[in-house]
Amino acid sequence: MKGQVLKVSGPVVFTDVDGAVNDLVHVGEHKLLGEIIELRKESTVVQVYEDTTGVGPGDTVKNTGRPLSVALAPGLLGQVFDGTQRPLDIIRDAHGAYLPKGVEVPPLDIKKTWAFKPNVKKGDSVSPGMVIGEVPETSLITHKILCPPGVEGKIESIETGSFKISDPIAKIGGTEVSMLQYWPVRRARPYSERSGLSEPLLSGQRVLDFMYPVTKGGVAAIPGPFGAGKTVTQQQLARWCDAEVIVYIGCGERGNEMTEVLEEFPGLKDPKTGNPLMDRTILIANTSNMPVAAREASVYTGITIAEYYRDQGYNVALMADSTSRWAEAMREISGRLEEMPGEEGYPAYLSKRLAEFYERAGSVKTLNNEDASITVVGAVSPAGGDFSEPVTQATLRMAKCFWALDSSLADKRHFPSINWLKSYSLYTPTTDAWFDSNCDPDWSSVRSWMTKLLQEESELMEIVQIVGSDTLPAKDRATLFIARMIREDFLQQNAFHENDTFCPNSKMRVMMRSLKQVGDLLYKSCDQIDWAALRQSEACTTFAQLKYESNEGYASDNVDKHVDTFTKLFQKSIDSVRRKE
Repeated sequence: MKGQVLKVSGPVVFTDVDGAVNDLVHVGEHKLLGEIIELRKESTVVQVYEDTTGVGPGDTVKNTGRPLSVALAPGLLGQVFDGTQRPLDIIRDAHGAYLPKGVEVPPLDIKKTWAFKPNVKKGDSVSPGMVIGEVPETSLITHKILCPPGVEGKIESIETGSFKISDPIAKIGGTEVSMLQYWPVRRARPYSERSGLSEPLLSGQRVLDFMYPVTKGGVAAIPGPFGAGKTVTQQQLARWCDAEVIVYIGCGERGNEMTEVLEEFPGLKDPKTGNPLMDRTILIANTSNMPVAAREASVYTGITIAEYYRDQGYNVALMADSTSRWAEAMREISGRLEEMPGEEGYPAYLSKRLAEFYERAGSVKTLNNEDASITVVGAVSPAGGDFSEPVTQATLRMAKCFWALDSSLADKRHFPSINWLKSYSLYTPTTDAWFDSNCDPDWSSVRSWMTKLLQEESELMEIVQIVGSDTLPAKDRATLFIARMIREDFLQQNAFHENDTFCPNSKMRVMMRSLKQVGDLLYKSCDQIDWAALRQSEACTTFAQLKYESNEGYASDNVDKHVDTFTKLFQKSIDSVRRKE
């Protein structure tokens, strides 16, 4: 089906081509990729995923008759795609640093062969979503080949050997099946049933794992102003969390930030195996200078790929940086369509679109009867750090974990700059049970103690600013002392230090139990302590350096020994700085 361009308004093109909503079209002589987003009486409205400069009335528009879909097959891991799944590294090698208009490159290598090993045999009955074979995709991930949607029945034939992704590998119910599938990005992939959230996503970041944990299958939001550390926090999660597959979406971020990701990730090692981290990572790069329509599509492309690996039985973590840029793309396109604006100019359907995206996270039972999950961590960039703006508020209604970044903490070089008074996690009833059972029986009680102590410190600091700390009762001064240790020696973490960048649970246990023991000692002797001298003592200096020490010496079976050592060291320092009556 062909038509013509009637009018062009930025990334929005009005045509007379026939079609249905979500059909892909090619626009103009360069065959720019676009998608039908609205059908009007007098025209068909298309959002184009590329720069429309040079497109004008009379140019040809051709409808492909299919929706925007992603190619799903071995070869996804380790790749860098744009928002419409074009492989950026291949395009760069062929055309240089800039994307040519209308360039079409297969998203996956169609010439490479993969070693396929079947899991089923001739005569077995299979249905959509069942695993029919495996391919060793990378050193870390085995790619499970799923029975395609709409295909079921008995296996009439199945092969073993090396095949291209488009080669037939089996015949099921009269239909030839290859390793390559396509799935529309705006439609969620099916699963058997939702499962309860039961296990935390471990990241090695103390303020996240200990204070405000998120579950596997949960949703977390990271709102914060410019320079507060959203991107670094998400990169830390991508590097160190215990999900098997990582999907990182750079949605409308600055080019230099995406450059850092693209340069650093290929050189990173997986902490568990020592193999390249890219062996289990997929990057989707859509920088702020790229067309806004492609930015809007990148989020859907990423979540669809994440669902595909979830359906294989993997726990997937998806980082969206940032959903504010995605919302801004929706606002621009909505304005071009002359739609009635909502709050701050965003479209009235902003909350609906955000909900549709975040609802695709979750812990599920797959069609192959395996437990799997998608955890979504979405960054939000409110202008001026105003958390009352529409995107942040809409995200809060869907995210049960809220990591509020604070520019005042960032200015003090306290990173991660997560404000312990504004942040919260509604997953703690679930994660507390897991941590108490699998890590330390006192985990949840010590976390509650720390949270209360930090709240008390905030109240006391209002008094200190007026009258000074010397006038406070001894118990309150002890509260200020231990709260400062919690903030500076426990919550603060250096992402660029070789040891402090990741903190295992065993070392976290040593730190949190030692802090509790030190707190008990301080409250018992608070009337007699010279606080200035204690701050300079060997015990405080030693504990402050603990996070920078090698993690290898803090195994689970040595926790009690280390806690006892720190307790005795602090008792010795307390005895040495007692005030003389």
